[in-house]
Parts: sequence; structure tokens; C-alpha cells
Amino acid sequence: MAEVIVDAMGEQCPIPVVKAARALRELAEPGTVEVLVDNEAAVQNLTRLGTSQGCAVQAEKRGEGAYSVRILVKDIPAAGAAPEAPQEAVCAPDARGGLVVAVSGGHMGQGDGELGAVLMKGFLFALGQLPELPRTVLFYNGGARLTVEGSDSLEDLRTLEAQGVEILTCGTCLSFYGLTEKLAVGGVTNMYSIVEKLAGASRVIRP
Repeated sequence: MAEVIVDAMGEQCPIPVVKAARALRELAEPGTVEVLVDNEAAVQNLTRLGTSQGCAVQAEKRGEGAYSVRILVKDIPAAGAAPEAPQEAVCAPDARGGLVVAVSGGHMGQGDGELGAVLMKGFLFALGQLPELPRTVLFYNGGARLTVEGSDSLEDLRTLEAQGVEILTCGTCLSFYGLTEKLAVGGVTNMYSIVEKLAGASRVIRP
């Protein structure tokens, strides 16, 4: 399996996508093209590039201003048949809209708790499949448990974060539940910031 690393740190659109498309065309065998970038728009555009080529894509946020996008190539087309990167994927606008999601508990809806937990996990996964991603997902009160170690939703939330979605958890809530040191995705926020995010949103969803 080929392993190719493309360093596009500091590069602005369309350079990361152009470099990735070239690396994909030059692959002689199935493998992985990993692209390193420093901005969320590049992550979104590289994800579009990979999916448009029929590849699986894994995006990961490695730190502040550091992202990795792995494009997994299973089949190599015949020589000269590899398609060019679609132009619409090169410099597409930010896929995040003005939507803010406010999660106040670990369960979705009223009724059976076990079912509610399953529904909430499915809801958070589905957020990442929207054509227009939320700008921010807020977690407070019982929802704070979803962003800490041991949460079944960590992988889905990390995928959202890698695509540029802001993940914020109430610091007071983490402290109340004794989970401050166990936060595993996103950052810590306060009530004033939560109010600002909600007030400035074009739409708010409360599952």
C-alpha cells in the first residue's frame, strides 16, 4: 500500500486541492494520500475532492491550525484515466452556515432513556452528513457528558471538529459533574459566550 504525504501547510485555496489531485493521479497502487493543511476551508474542499473520486476520507484536527486529511484509494484507474479534480471542489465556500446546535442532555426526546441515548448518538452523527454544517455545537448541563472521555459520540464530534465545526462545552457544567479534566473534544466555554452564540445564530436546533 502506497503512503504519500502532501505538505500544504500555509497554502491557500486552490493549492492544497491541486497538490492532492496531482498526488492521486500519480499513485501507482492503492494506498493513502495524506494532506496536511492549516485551515478548515481546505479540509472541506479536500473532503469534497476525495468523495468526488469515490474515495473514503478521514479528517483529523491535530492541534490549533493543524489538520490532516487522509484520502484512501482502493482502486487505481487505467493509465491516463484518472479524472481531474472537479472545479467546483477547488474553492468551494465554507460549508458551515449560521446554524447553532444546543445540546442540554445526553438523551434525545422524552421517554425511554436507553432509546434517547441511541437517538442522540444518531443525531450527532447525522449532523456531520448535512450539506450545510452547523457553525457551533454547544453542550451544557447533562450534554457535557457527551464531550468527555468514554462518550460514544467522540468520533462523530471529532469528525465535525475536523471539518471546522466549533465544539464548546460549558465549563461550569464540567466542573459540577467532576469532568473538567476529562474533556476529550472541543473547548471550554462560559454562559456569556453561550448566550452570544445563541443570540447571533441564524437558526438554533435543540435536540
